[in-house]
Amino acid sequence: MPRIERSAAVVWEGSLARGGGRISAASSGAFSVLPYTNATRVGAPGPNTSPEELLAAAHAACFANSLAAELSGLGTPPGRLELSCLIIMDEVAGEGHRIVGSEVSVAAAVEALDAEGLAHAVELADRSCPFSILLRAAGARVEVRSTLLDAGS
Repeated sequence: MPRIERSAAVVWEGSLARGGGRISAASSGAFSVLPYTNATRVGAPGPNTSPEELLAAAHAACFANSLAAELSGLGTPPGRLELSCLIIMDEVAGEGHRIVGSEVSVAAAVEALDAEGLAHAVELADRSCPFSILLRAAGARVEVRSTLLDAGS
């Protein structure tokens, strides 16, 4: 696989307490002007996003690609994958705020696959997902739970 480079752009105006920012997908233009503030980052999200929410989206999307590749490699390509991810940031003594966990939930509809086969594919995907690898290397706990859906779903 060739080297992959993507970029995002952020504009921030004002102080941390009263300022705000906008995040845009610089590479693709797929999204622009996603607003975020520190208040909605550490409090109720409201209508704004946060770096942690974007990381959750990125981890879930990356994991979906890894799982689709593993299932296809095993001869059981997925019919449908539904993923969600919860990123956990917490205060770590002496270090400040750190991403301490990522919890990925997978629901998969795959013909001719049982729960044991799905668990095996999920384990392989977790070992190959670049975001799972990155988060673990940074000291975060990564947990993945999976459920097999009816392939007719």
